[in-house]
Amino acid sequence: MALARAVIEELRRVVGRESVIDSANDLRIFERDGSIEGAMPDAVVLASTTEQVAGVMKVAARHRIPVVPRGAGTGLSGGAVTIRGGIALQVTRMRRILEIDPVAMTALVEPGVVNQELSLVAAQHGLFYAPDPSSQKACTLGGNAAENSGGPHCLYYGVTTNHVLGMEVVLADGSVHWVSGDAPDRIGLDLCGVLVGSEGTLCAITKIKVRLLRIPPSIATLLAAFPSIESASQAVSAVIGHGIVPAALEMMDNVTVGAVEAHYHAGYPTDAGAVLLVEVDGIAESTRELTAAISKILAANQGYAMREAQTPAERELLWAGRKGAIGALGRIKPNYYLHDGVVPRSRLPQVLSAVGEIGEHYKLPVANVFHAGDGNLHPNILFDLRDRDVLDQVEAAGEEMLRAVVELGGALSGEHGIGLEKSAFMPWIYSEDDLNAMHRVKDVLDADGILNPGKIFPDPSRRPVHLAGRTGLAIEAKWW
Repeated sequence: MALARAVIEELRRVVGRESVIDSANDLRIFERDGSIEGAMPDAVVLASTTEQVAGVMKVAARHRIPVVPRGAGTGLSGGAVTIRGGIALQVTRMRRILEIDPVAMTALVEPGVVNQELSLVAAQHGLFYAPDPSSQKACTLGGNAAENSGGPHCLYYGVTTNHVLGMEVVLADGSVHWVSGDAPDRIGLDLCGVLVGSEGTLCAITKIKVRLLRIPPSIATLLAAFPSIESASQAVSAVIGHGIVPAALEMMDNVTVGAVEAHYHAGYPTDAGAVLLVEVDGIAESTRELTAAISKILAANQGYAMREAQTPAERELLWAGRKGAIGALGRIKPNYYLHDGVVPRSRLPQVLSAVGEIGEHYKLPVANVFHAGDGNLHPNILFDLRDRDVLDQVEAAGEEMLRAVVELGGALSGEHGIGLEKSAFMPWIYSEDDLNAMHRVKDVLDADGILNPGKIFPDPSRRPVHLAGRTGLAIEAKWW
């Protein structure tokens, strides 16, 4: 249902006439994020300041209109999809880097700052921002904080929450607050920790203070091929088992390598069953020793065709292939469905075997590219959305893959969030008491439930949670 004209006029008084979009054709641009589901908002509001965000929230609170904060729309769990209509609150105009403090090694930014832009600016001071999602050339820091995003280098450096020191946020009633996590002796609740990763369900983020790190003096990047994804998985466990935690430890299977090499010509061996991309950093002596130790471990686990990037340009090309892998899969099929379950590293061979069997059962191609070092899977189910009959199979296959993850002691998400696509599966991990406790936090900060409704928590208006399937899990289906 469209918003009343009086409400549209209220919003225009807050942000300006040209900053409110309510034409049906224009709204279609904001129908989706990076997931496979979409829904039209009733209006899009392009906010430029904290005051405007607060004003929009006050209008929404008065009329009990749903509000979905939205960044670049690169999210992969449906978090920015307006499934209840209402307002898509677009904050990408808020893209100023307000301060770089090279002494304290911090930055204060607005939520629309693109992830990579921060590191490019920080590099002028010999600093960088560690969390680096594969979409870092497009994704925004507000979205990263909302989803608690990860990235290849988060194995060693930690995910977004480990680098956020404080945030300015707007709550559902339009009130503006600064929540800080940077004081080691802070008293009371860690509200910053609660709000990072809350997926837009508790607040809209308007400023973020983040930790920056010194650019390491030496970086070594190693590529290794393996005859199978199982042998590559064993090599990953062996590296970590020797007490070595690289800055990054990424894996791609044969399907992904073929697509990436055809597009990027990065020198990936297309005959390999899987490849590992390993990176270490630090002082030169340390990186040399670690590279030698890792090479020896990989060779002992069937690694071959190993080579180290000799120049920054070669390193950049290897990483361009990894970070552009999902886009390169468009050479195989135009669409993909991607989950990000996490399993203990020791369970990688079992879960990857299950993923392969599920793909074969549904006759769907599956490409694996993932953060192997921390067991964060990214199975890409490839399909063509123009074939309307295939979508049910794709979703069923994705659900079975997540069942396999849970059955092997894993979790539903490592970095993409729960959002819309995995909300029905929350009872697989959490008890009714757990979910009620989470709801109570939501109720305190958003009593009317207007902030990103229908996300994270199971929605009884959508579909039941079916837990009996091919992986052997057999738990009673529930409505929540």
